[in-house]
Amino acid sequence: MARPDVVNAPRPGIEEITIRGIGVIEDAVLPLGPGFTALTGETGAGKTMVVTALGLLLGGRADSGVLRAGADRAVAEARWVVPEHGPVADRVDEAGGELEPVGGGVAELLVSRTLTAEGRSRVAVAGRSVPVGVLQELGEDLVAVHGQSEQLRLKSPTAQRDLLDRFAGAELASVLERYSGVHRRFLADRAELERLTAEQEARSAEAGELRSALAEIEGVAPQAGEDAELAALAERLGAQDELRVAAATAHEALSSEDVGALDALSLLVEARRALERAAPLDPQIAGIAETVASVASLAADASAELASYLAALDPDAPGRLEGVQQRINELAVLVRRYGPTLEDVLAFADQGGRRLLELDADPDRLEGLAAQVAEDERLAVELADRMSALRRDAADRLGAAVTAELADLAMGTAAVLVDVTSRGDLTSTGRDAVQLLLQAYPGAEPRPIARGASGGELSRVMLALEVVLAGTDPVPTFVFDEVDAGIGGAAATEVGKRLARLATTSQVIAVTHLAQVAAFATNHLKVLKGSDGGVTTSTVQRLAGAERVAEMARLLSGLTTSESALAHAQELLEMAGTA
Repeated sequence: MARPDVVNAPRPGIEEITIRGIGVIEDAVLPLGPGFTALTGETGAGKTMVVTALGLLLGGRADSGVLRAGADRAVAEARWVVPEHGPVADRVDEAGGELEPVGGGVAELLVSRTLTAEGRSRVAVAGRSVPVGVLQELGEDLVAVHGQSEQLRLKSPTAQRDLLDRFAGAELASVLERYSGVHRRFLADRAELERLTAEQEARSAEAGELRSALAEIEGVAPQAGEDAELAALAERLGAQDELRVAAATAHEALSSEDVGALDALSLLVEARRALERAAPLDPQIAGIAETVASVASLAADASAELASYLAALDPDAPGRLEGVQQRINELAVLVRRYGPTLEDVLAFADQGGRRLLELDADPDRLEGLAAQVAEDERLAVELADRMSALRRDAADRLGAAVTAELADLAMGTAAVLVDVTSRGDLTSTGRDAVQLLLQAYPGAEPRPIARGASGGELSRVMLALEVVLAGTDPVPTFVFDEVDAGIGGAAATEVGKRLARLATTSQVIAVTHLAQVAAFATNHLKVLKGSDGGVTTSTVQRLAGAERVAEMARLLSGLTTSESALAHAQELLEMAGTA
C-alpha cells in the first residue's frame, strides 16, 4: 500500500529525486517523503545509481563516466523540505537563493546538478547558479550517507575520534574550537621563535651592516634630485671663462665703453634720428623710424642684461667647482654601493631604517615570543586535558549506548568499548587516540573493530552508532546503501526494525536486497530493469498491494509466483505492520 501521511505538516527531508541519464537510468522519479523508504531491485537494475545521483546532489565528485550510454548530459534534481529558518536557510540566502515557504515552519528547496559528457558541471540551488562547494556545505546539515565506503572509513582512528566527538556534543565542541585556535597560534609562534633563534647570528650581522651603511648615507645626507642639480652647476662653473668672454664681447658690440667706438646701439640711434628727420617727407619713412626705435630699445635692454650677467659671474668659480665636484664624487660613491640611482640610495635608506628597527627589536621580540609560546603551551595542555576528560566520559556513555543498540540487532552478547588513550604530543585535535573495540562475548578479549568485526557485524555497529548519534547530532535524512550486507535471518529483521524506529524521528532511505529489511518500510520503491535489445534501461516504481508482495517474494526466494513465497512475503509484511 502507499506510504501513509506521517504528520499533517511536511517533515524535513527529501520529498522527491529526479534522475535522467545516469548509468542505466534514462528517466526516473523517486517519490520519497518522511518515514522509511526501501529501495530494492534486481542486480544491475541501477539501485546504486540512486545513491550516485544523491552523491552528486551533495557535492560529490563529478565523473562523466556516470553518464548513460549515448546521453549528452546527466541530471540529478531533488526537492527538499527544510526548516524555514536555520543553517540551511542561511546558507541558501548567502548563495542568493530563495526558499519557498510551505507552512508549518518549513520551506521547499530545489537543488539540481547537471553533468555534461565533456565533464562540465552546473549546479543550481533555489533557482541560483552556485559553486559545487555550496552543495557540500548544505549536505552536512541535510543528509548522512552510509555504505561500504563509510564502513571502511569507520576503521580509521580519525573517523572513530570524530564519532566520539560528535556524541560528546556541544561542550566538547566548544573546548575543541578554543583549543584549535590556541594550538594554531602555539605552532605558529613556536615556529617563528625557532626561526628567529636559528637566524639570530645572521640577523645580528645584518643589523651591523645596515647600521654602518645607514651611518654612511646619513653622513653624506643626499637630497632627492641633488645629483642632477650638481651636474648642471658643475657644467656652468666649468664654462665661466668662456661665458665671460662671450658676454663681454656681446656687450662691447652692443654698447662699447670706448669713446668714438661704433657700437650697435650708437648706430641704431643715428639711424633713428636720420629717419625721423625725413619722416615729414614720406609717411612710410615714419613707420620705419618707429621700428628702428623699437630695435634700439631692445638693444639697450640686452646691453643692460649682459652687464648684470657679467657682474654676477662668480669670480671664485674654480674654487666653487672643486667643491661641487667633491660633492658629486661623494654621491657617486653612495650610488655605486646602494644605487644604481640616487633615488635608489634614498629608498635603501628608508627601507633599511625600518628593517634596522625590526632587527634591533629582536631581543624584546624573542622574549615576548618565548613567553607567549610558554603560555599557549600551558593553555593548550590545559584544554587538551579537559577534552580528554570529556572524551573519556563520553566514551563510557557511547559504548554503553551502542552496546544496548546491538542487543536489538541480534548481537546481544557483544559489547562495544571506546578506548581513549592520551599521548604526549599535542595535535590539532588534542592528544587523544580513540579506538572502537568489539567484545564478541562476555570475557572475550576486546579487539579493534578494524580487525575484530566481520562485514555483517560492522554494518550493524555502524547502524547502532548512527542511531545513538541521531539523539545528539541529528540530521534530517539517513541514507543506507546496503547496510544489511553480510547479514540475514533474524539479524536482518532486527536491522529492519531498528531502521523503522529511526524513521520515526528522521527520514530513512535504505538500498537493500533483504526482504526482512524492506518489510518495515513505509514506502517501497523498486528499480525496474528493461532492455530495448541493446541498451539496458531502468525506471522506478512505487510498490503497493500485490506488487509489493510479489517483490518481497522475489527478495525471499527469487520467485514472484510461488504460493509459498507469496505467503511468506505476506506474513513478513503483516509481522512488520506495513501490509
